[in-house]
Amino acid sequence: MNAVTTQAETSALPVTMGFGDLASFEFLQRSAKAFATSTMVPAAYQARVQKGYGERAQWEENPAALSNCMIALDMAQRMNANPLMIMQNLYPIEGKPSWSSQFIIAAINNCGRFSPLRFDLEWLDEMDATYSTFEWINNKKVEKKHPIRIKNARCVAWALEKATGQRVESAPVTMEMAVNEGWYSKNGSKWRSMPDLMLRYRSAAFFGRIYAPELLMGLPTAEEVQDVFVQDPAGNVIHAGTQAVPKSMGEAEMVPTTFDQARFDAGMNAWAKAIADGVKTRDETLGWLNAIAPLTTAQIEQLDVAVKELAPTPAKTGEAPNDGAPVVEPAKLEADIKACTDIDRLYELGSLIEAIADDAKHDRLTAIFDAKLAELEQAA
Repeated sequence: MNAVTTQAETSALPVTMGFGDLASFEFLQRSAKAFATSTMVPAAYQARVQKGYGERAQWEENPAALSNCMIALDMAQRMNANPLMIMQNLYPIEGKPSWSSQFIIAAINNCGRFSPLRFDLEWLDEMDATYSTFEWINNKKVEKKHPIRIKNARCVAWALEKATGQRVESAPVTMEMAVNEGWYSKNGSKWRSMPDLMLRYRSAAFFGRIYAPELLMGLPTAEEVQDVFVQDPAGNVIHAGTQAVPKSMGEAEMVPTTFDQARFDAGMNAWAKAIADGVKTRDETLGWLNAIAPLTTAQIEQLDVAVKELAPTPAKTGEAPNDGAPVVEPAKLEADIKACTDIDRLYELGSLIEAIADDAKHDRLTAIFDAKLAELEQAA
């Protein structure tokens, strides 16, 4: 009796779709057949696909429909998602399954780990670029270069992580990147007609790949896959590779930006004096400058020489300053620091703090200087 009860209880257990056992596989296969006969699923999942329209309409069998549906159903089971939603957003492109960008954004917003995904989109200055396209002439691949002037832009996808409250963000995506990677030069590219939307889609994919890879299950977006394939004269779809090239160059190359020399020369004396007077350390100054743009080795050496050449300031011992020392009014200096809106000018004002002999006033001005510097650095 116990054996019969145990068998009955076992047969009453719910069967889930999957590839783990025969019952699960048969359930998965029967469900896949139901979806394959539906006209509500995309063509890649339909058993019979319509080709052409009107009088020229023909129906062709799709031998991959059943297996495509089974894979989509298995993914829906693993992700605890609606099967139709998975099929509507999972695109097989040249054997590469890929998600729609809308699905990735929805998955991130609904996973419960982050606040709704947001985008910081900043339009920058116009830039000159050259991109290459390839045409087939007499069965030969011919490269054509096209100079263009586009408006650069930078987009970052970000959200707040609910567990920590920390802001997490994607790697930045720019129009310059779209040109250099060949996305912009594709025939019919949406990067030309809808750049703001494509910037958001691509940054969302970068965000998901970094912070929620389990949601993407290692798959790229459909837009990413479409951006790297072209068609040859025979109709075969092939990988295009990087097509774009920077202006006046024969191949793609990223040139690192360095600190503008004219700006460096203009502010060097103030930064050197701040280091010499102890207002800021050498490492703090170099760290702030490198955050703006990388310094060259020559610029760092130039700054070090300027620091060594500066005469030491009088010690704060209450003794009379040297004849050449500046006469500073603490109240006026405090007002100037609070009203300052330029970091370079702030360093110049900070170098005057060392001329204050009164320790209490000196410490107060130093605290005000540090607070103002932090405010301007954050604004920059």
